[in-house]
Amino acid sequence: MDRDVTRIWKTVLEGMKVAVSAGTFNTLIRQTKLVAIADSGDRWICEVGCSSGMTKTLLEQRFYGQLAEELKRVTEKDCEIRFIISPQRSTRNPQEEKDLPLFTERDDSDEVKRARLRSEFTFDNYAVSGSNQMAHAAAMAVARKPGTAYNPLFIYGGVGVGKTHLMQAVGHAVIERGEGPVLFCTGEEFTNDLVMGIRNKDTDRVRGKYRKVKALLIDDVQFIAGKASVQEEFFHTFNSIGREGGQIIMTSDKPPGEISKLEERLRSRFGAGMIVDVGPADFELRTAILLIKAKQRGQELAMDVAQAIASYIEGVRELEGFLMRITSEAEVKKEPVTVEMVERLLKISQPADGQARIVTPNEVINLIANYYGLGVQQLKGERRTKAVVWPRQILMHLLRTDLKLPLEEVGRLIGGRDHTTVMHADKKVVLAMQTDQAVHNQIGDIKKKLLTSR
Repeated sequence: MDRDVTRIWKTVLEGMKVAVSAGTFNTLIRQTKLVAIADSGDRWICEVGCSSGMTKTLLEQRFYGQLAEELKRVTEKDCEIRFIISPQRSTRNPQEEKDLPLFTERDDSDEVKRARLRSEFTFDNYAVSGSNQMAHAAAMAVARKPGTAYNPLFIYGGVGVGKTHLMQAVGHAVIERGEGPVLFCTGEEFTNDLVMGIRNKDTDRVRGKYRKVKALLIDDVQFIAGKASVQEEFFHTFNSIGREGGQIIMTSDKPPGEISKLEERLRSRFGAGMIVDVGPADFELRTAILLIKAKQRGQELAMDVAQAIASYIEGVRELEGFLMRITSEAEVKKEPVTVEMVERLLKISQPADGQARIVTPNEVINLIANYYGLGVQQLKGERRTKAVVWPRQILMHLLRTDLKLPLEEVGRLIGGRDHTTVMHADKKVVLAMQTDQAVHNQIGDIKKKLLTSR
């Protein structure tokens, strides 16, 4: 394995970009760099440069395990990370730095970067199917007449179904037509920006940043619920943009009526325009998404390969993560991407009938729920009774050990749990299997059912 630190870290960042929120990636992870790699017996010591002491601390506390897993995936070596402070050098003078708005890109010559839009999130790169057709039509209408058609536009749906992509596509269209500035941010970033403005006695600048735009795009707006001062500020921002003929687009994991602790006046405002949902991607849409994403990465993915992947992976983010994994595999081994490679990386097992079997996270989750007579939401929920905790721990063990998923990904799949919880569950199940034959037989039975179920 070569030690091209730039290439290795670029691939790691691509993986992290899919795994964490845009706000987290932009504020904590994007500015890091792999400084050096050194041998230490059977592992590598990787020095990762951070822009500040605060960033270093947050990465050590929250993302050490995930970054280490990504490094291992890319380098095929066990890696220990040592974070160091290595500030990025700036070409701006101190006054220019002071005047920069919070959470914006530094290149103020590029309006798309100032708006904080991802370059690939355009209508041209958005695949349309039955599950998102209505939302796509509404977004297109807003793009043609921002501020007049469907204002606000509220898009809701599950994780990874394309809400952010669709919202940012409108922003690109507004910029391309020269209709005014656009700003994208998450509900968390809006909250943090306001808190910093209050702390620094600089709220007028923060208000100006959000209110003087043609289109304000707020991702995961449900984050502001329950925060009185933030909801107050957002209410006035909403009204100010509307009075000036600007457009507001919001995304959430649920419709306004189901967001708890959301002020009634905001609930009313959110519902005054158009509310559309984006459902889970069907097989055809997943295939189309794979072909589009592969083309963006400079890869020509054969139709049978895309269909093979789409047949077994349901989540769009998981699709994108697997695509990066398989293209990296092809580059390292200098092999074409084939159905056989897909099957190998997706851990095919052979049941008695000789039919190929690919095991996916959703299958494991559903099987454990059925095996123990529980609901999927119970497994992912907060209940800590023995009847729920033990199946949940077995589920974590199988996802971690048999599907080789990273700790943080297992935690995300099971209700957003911390990676240390997953580690504890995995160790507890392994110990139980070693000391209790009944547990060993039970988990063996589960695996047999998983490999032969259809």
